[in-house]
Amino acid sequence: MANESRTLPLTILEREYRVNCPEGAEKHLTEAARYLDQKMAEIKSASKASGKIPASDRIAVIAALNITHQMLELQAELEEQEAIFSRLHAQLDDALGRRDY
Repeated sequence: MANESRTLPLTILEREYRVNCPEGAEKHLTEAARYLDQKMAEIKSASKASGKIPASDRIAVIAALNITHQMLELQAELEEQEAIFSRLHAQLDDALGRRDY
C-alpha cells in the first residue's frame, strides 16, 4: 500500500496554508512551519523598527536564505566533525595494531 497523505493546516505569518503531508510526518511539518513562522515574524518585526515593512514574499525569501545559511553552516560543522572522528578512528586502529588490508 502506498504511503497515505492528508491535508494539514499550517499558519505562517498569520496566513493559513493547507499542505499535503505524509502520514506520520505531521509533527515534523508542524514544527518546521512554527520555526519558519518564528523566523519570518522576527524579520517582519525588525523591519517595522526601521519603518519599512517588506512584502510577505520578500520576508519569506529572506527567512529561507537565513535558514539555508544556518543549515549549510551546520552541515559543514558536521562534515568537519565526521572527518575528525574518522582520523581518530584511524589513529585508534593504528594504536591497536589493526589495519584494513
